[in-house]
Amino acid sequence: MATGPALTPIIDEGLGNSTYLLELGDGGALVLDPERDLRQVRAEAHRRGLTITHAVETHLHADFVSGVRELAETEGARVLAPEVSPRGFAVTGLTDGDTVRAGSFTLRALATPGHSPEHLALLLEEDGRLLGVFTGGSLMVGTAGRTDLVSPDRTVPLARAQYRSLQRLMELPDDTPVWPTHGAGSFCSSADGGERTSTIGRERATNPLLRVDGEDAFVEALLASMGTFPDYFLRLADVNQHGPAVLGDSPSLTPLTATEVQDLLSANAQVVDVRGIADFAAGHVPGATSIPLRTVFATWFGWLVEPDRPVVIVRAPDQSPEDIAWEAAKVGFDTLAGELEGGMSGWLDHDAGATATVALGRAEELAGESRAAVLDVRQGAEFDSGHVPGAHHIELGALEEDLARVPHGPLVVMCGHGERAMGAASILLRAGRTGVGVLAGGPSDWPADRPVVSGGDSGEGE
Repeated sequence: MATGPALTPIIDEGLGNSTYLLELGDGGALVLDPERDLRQVRAEAHRRGLTITHAVETHLHADFVSGVRELAETEGARVLAPEVSPRGFAVTGLTDGDTVRAGSFTLRALATPGHSPEHLALLLEEDGRLLGVFTGGSLMVGTAGRTDLVSPDRTVPLARAQYRSLQRLMELPDDTPVWPTHGAGSFCSSADGGERTSTIGRERATNPLLRVDGEDAFVEALLASMGTFPDYFLRLADVNQHGPAVLGDSPSLTPLTATEVQDLLSANAQVVDVRGIADFAAGHVPGATSIPLRTVFATWFGWLVEPDRPVVIVRAPDQSPEDIAWEAAKVGFDTLAGELEGGMSGWLDHDAGATATVALGRAEELAGESRAAVLDVRQGAEFDSGHVPGAHHIELGALEEDLARVPHGPLVVMCGHGERAMGAASILLRAGRTGVGVLAGGPSDWPADRPVVSGGDSGEGE
């Protein structure tokens, strides 16, 4: 195949997605499946001297707030997206077989329902040559998009549609580059590998879902690969259809005095502490939820924070308020109440109130002779791959609703490294639990006399 297009993937490692910036050859650029935080996209376009003229979607995204409306309003970009019921902003709707000219290229729509009912793959052509296919959430590296994000009664019909869509994509030449949106790290995907692009031939030869025997076997395999997903996935497709608010400049965090924070807490606000787990353990605002600012922050923020209550942030001095605000905005939290001025020092300096602490240590320090119960809050597949014998298992995202299953008495909470475990501990403390400690590590750090086991059997209970 001839030299490929000037195509740059801009990867969000936390959400597991790729946004694509395509140079159109006329000074313009096309951006495909952009997230709301457009800082990297704009920086790359500016570096290459490009004006963003087209903003394209393959489907109504459920895992992030789309940036296409933002690009339309702030850059004047033309929005191209699958035809759905009326949107709250101007969109050129595409259906199967439609073509659109963009610079020297042609985009050709290919209906590939499954991940969502309206899903389109987009063939990229130039001078009659097929250069590649943007597959969004249909065909991905080693897997395919999940089909359970619309409603339970549509999961199987969409899985059958996904099978037919993948068969349609397999009609393309083997050397066709495949450019998916979702990839490793995305809850829309079950992929584990690090590769984010592929070819039709490679997927035909290696993708397990393309090597099963027929549609029924495909449906069974696809459904078996689906783990849990954050509740906010059920909200964001509607937000994206009707049009998210245009934020323009970077969202900010308004400084709030300790007294103002206390007043907000009295009015049902929630505190999210984004500092590292050691800082949170040493002292935090009572009732705060621990969600450390790291690569996967947006996912856990969207999963653990209630969308209808004001949010106050507590951060460390070296953590960027702009990064925090954008990460929250990506999953639908447009306006945060603000941040505690001065962080925890501000809380202490103003005699705002008591602080809470959590024991954080090595396994032998926390388990001791008491043989405290162990609560593992990792995802199900992680737990099955290896866990402490006798550990109780409740995924972090389900803990708030599943508190009745948490064993009584001293408790050690663990995950892979400690961040999710600290989030779980903060939920337990808010529920009135005492004697809670957090393991600074994962299953491999547990004492040798309690070696990890695999499979779903926990020994003492789930």
